[in-house]
Amino acid sequence: MRFAVLVQYALPHRALSRLVYWATRWTWRPWKDFLIGHVLKAYRVDMSEAEQPDPFDYPTFNAFFTRALRADARPLPDDPRAMICPADGRISQFGTIRDGRIFQAKGHAFSAADLLGDAAAAAPYADGRFVTIYLSPRDYHRVHAPLAGTLRETVHIPGRLFSVAPFTVDAVPRLFARNERLVCHFEGAHGPFVVVMVGAMLVSGVETVWSGVEIPPYASAVVRKDWREKDIRLDRGAELARFNMGSTVILLLPSGTAEFDNRLSVQMPTEMGMPIGRVSR
Repeated sequence: MRFAVLVQYALPHRALSRLVYWATRWTWRPWKDFLIGHVLKAYRVDMSEAEQPDPFDYPTFNAFFTRALRADARPLPDDPRAMICPADGRISQFGTIRDGRIFQAKGHAFSAADLLGDAAAAAPYADGRFVTIYLSPRDYHRVHAPLAGTLRETVHIPGRLFSVAPFTVDAVPRLFARNERLVCHFEGAHGPFVVVMVGAMLVSGVETVWSGVEIPPYASAVVRKDWREKDIRLDRGAELARFNMGSTVILLLPSGTAEFDNRLSVQMPTEMGMPIGRVSR
């Protein structure tokens, strides 16, 4: 196992993430411009689709990182049955959930029950479909609804904050079921689906459109919120949440809900709004 992975077991994950939280919200121009300039150079960030294309016009590094796109930047597919990709990034893995287990990387898998923190909630997905999308620092960091749906429940599950970079995903067993995460349960016209926002090393927050900042604070126990009476409905392609710093999104679908496009492949670059499958009914 690489040293960079081994050292993560000993690092104070939450303390480091709290430090990054404040550092990325400091409005002092020399500091925030230094951080923005470093990311622009290191990751070749494309600002052409941004609502505000001048990267140094953002008041903080986090505002730059969670920048909005132009309204016309990502037209949705004309096919009303098309399922869209919820985020920019790369496909880490996708496919069938086999006997309730989700493939992570060679030699590693984890259970849907562990990911969702609830065996009963995971039961509809026992033989369903999943796609895991990794967002790098160069990507657009807002997450959108892959299908139209009504929010039923969110579950904030405490955990570690291992990096979700590919080399860590390949090495740390059950990584996505160990990291702090926000599980969002939806009911759509074609059945239930789940969007899981997975936290990571130096990723200081998850923010939703219905309740604002959900993480931090970091949880010491599972926190469930029932949203059924609020009637929170999202159209396909509507903004759902955002990462304050980058991470990973996992989409779960029951068997028979949708099939993935046969052009998908592991490590394929993704853009929010591109079709990744089609609902079956």
